[in-house]
Amino acid sequence: MTIETSKQIEIRVPQLSESVSEATLLSWHKQAGEAVQEGENLIDVETDKVVLELPAIKSGVLVKILKQNGEKVTSNEVIALLDTAAQPGASPAAQVAVVARTQAAVMPAAQKIAEENRVDTATIQGTGRDGRVLKEDVLNVLQATKPAPSPLAGEGGGEGVAIASAGSRIEQRVPMTRIRQRIAERLLQSQQNAAILTTFNEVNMQPVIELRNKYKDAFEKKHGVKLGFSSFFVKAAVAALQKFPLLNASIDGADIIYHGYYDIGVAIGSERGLVVPVIRDADQLSLAGIERQIADFGARAKNGKLALEELSGGTFSITNGGVFGSMLSTPIINPPQSAILGIHATKDRPVAENGQVVIRPMNYLALSYDHRIVDGRDAVLFLVAIKEALEYPGRGFLDL
Repeated sequence: MTIETSKQIEIRVPQLSESVSEATLLSWHKQAGEAVQEGENLIDVETDKVVLELPAIKSGVLVKILKQNGEKVTSNEVIALLDTAAQPGASPAAQVAVVARTQAAVMPAAQKIAEENRVDTATIQGTGRDGRVLKEDVLNVLQATKPAPSPLAGEGGGEGVAIASAGSRIEQRVPMTRIRQRIAERLLQSQQNAAILTTFNEVNMQPVIELRNKYKDAFEKKHGVKLGFSSFFVKAAVAALQKFPLLNASIDGADIIYHGYYDIGVAIGSERGLVVPVIRDADQLSLAGIERQIADFGARAKNGKLALEELSGGTFSITNGGVFGSMLSTPIINPPQSAILGIHATKDRPVAENGQVVIRPMNYLALSYDHRIVDGRDAVLFLVAIKEALEYPGRGFLDL
């Protein structure tokens, strides 16, 4: 969001959702005095759910940065000034003149320290009279940006890494990211506010594997997307939810809300932490449609490009620890949902069939549910329904 004042416009934090009170500035992609093209990303803004890009709505020169990397900000807060009179591609002299205007109120001692430490004083909010940048302002910036000792000190020896002698006991204190804080809060909230119980079953994945191997080329040729296994689990979960609607419900006070739609959250791991984007109306999508959404979510989660609205409102969730090699786990419910399905690694295991021991590709399934509204009988039968859907799939499943 911007507000125009003569030749300068104020760069403001975008409007955050109602559930997000503040955000953190991650990394400026432009420095004061640099030319900016319209639509170019100026900075990444991290909320407790997603990382947003803040693009420039006009071209010009970034005159002054008012909020630094790592600072907390709120909706519509001014974080920088952009001069639209200086167009991208202007002469270096013109850009220097813009920067000079922002550096006119820098005290000599502050300027000396800034030059010695390669700090751009145009990015510093002065605390002196009339906004003058003082020596203390520069020192505060240096202290705030001082790198913490690396836990791998001694292995790299790079710039800004503390080298420790052999046998040193090293500790590093690093603030949690907003996304990690939110994950911690929601997991704790889930365990404190729900009566979580987990039930298990196993599924023979051979029918799904054979179906996939037989038709994967035809599937990709027709639909333009690869056929994975995640879409089978989503389809099976929807079929089971339709039989047992309590697993698709949620609690609101003393009321149970039955959802007449199936919005399935799919947990995806990223460098910034676990995110759970939601596949809306999954019951109305084919396997191809589900595969497209999962692939899109995975790519955008990796780059932090998921939108806030894509990370809320699910009625049921699926998490797949099997991609990391997990054999068994007890997943935690994503509130206010009443259940979550945990998928694990498919491994060849000996099983009994018709009185004989045979080797089959088996997957252990775990269903964690809120025992306040879901009885053990419904939870067990729900998991059996998923097992049956996966062990007896049909070609019609593939829309071929």
